[in-house]
Amino acid sequence: MRTSMMVMAAAGLVVLTGCGDESGAGAGGLSGKTYLSTALTENGAPKQVAPSTRISLQFKDDGSLSANAGCNSIGGKFSSGGGKLSVEDLNLTNMACDGPRQQQEEWLLSVLNSKPAWKVDGDQLTITADQRVIVLQDRETAQPDVALDSTKWVLDSIVTGETVSTPGNGGAFLKINGDRVTGSTSCNELQGVVARTGDKLTFGSIGTTRRACSGPAAELEKRILGTLNGEVSYTIDADKLQLRSPTDDGLDFKAAG
Repeated sequence: MRTSMMVMAAAGLVVLTGCGDESGAGAGGLSGKTYLSTALTENGAPKQVAPSTRISLQFKDDGSLSANAGCNSIGGKFSSGGGKLSVEDLNLTNMACDGPRQQQEEWLLSVLNSKPAWKVDGDQLTITADQRVIVLQDRETAQPDVALDSTKWVLDSIVTGETVSTPGNGGAFLKINGDRVTGSTSCNELQGVVARTGDKLTFGSIGTTRRACSGPAAELEKRILGTLNGEVSYTIDADKLQLRSPTDDGLDFKAAG
């Protein structure tokens, strides 16, 4: 079980080059795009992905690359002018992974460090490194954003500074419908009012049932109610909802399947 993720420098993990031409978010560009894997190939044969995972590559507008193979997050600064994709200052979160995910993560890192060729064709990105091929699709096509309203958002992690922790007992969730919010802290049921303006949610007074909570359950409830207090920013990325306070602490949720 994941308990925390601590960012550590990965000095020396530099350089991936490829073919293609970065021209911004327009035709053939990578900036501002997130891609999810649809197929892996090695030595001409399909390669099995780790259970319940997809490789993701996010090319942000600020020039950073965020990659994930189902466990740790891999990040760095990228550029791709002149037909080459180069990554510098790579960092890797330090989370224990099970065998299949760790092997897949190492496989992805080896691809990214093997000077892969890359090609964008419509909403498809193909990365090729020797006999290894990753075919990915634009995330907006492969996995559109889930609607904020009427979705059961299950608590996935708690963010405090650079530390991400996972609640151990589960059961905490939110559901927003118009100006009403309901849910559970995993110990007590909750309900209240919420207003939205742009990418902000403002929570009014939140009421809960009166079951006594202790230990980790009490701490979790305190954190949830502390976040659902006043204005927070929110973002939805596919099936994930992030709530962030002005100090960048917050809660991450995942849409229930």
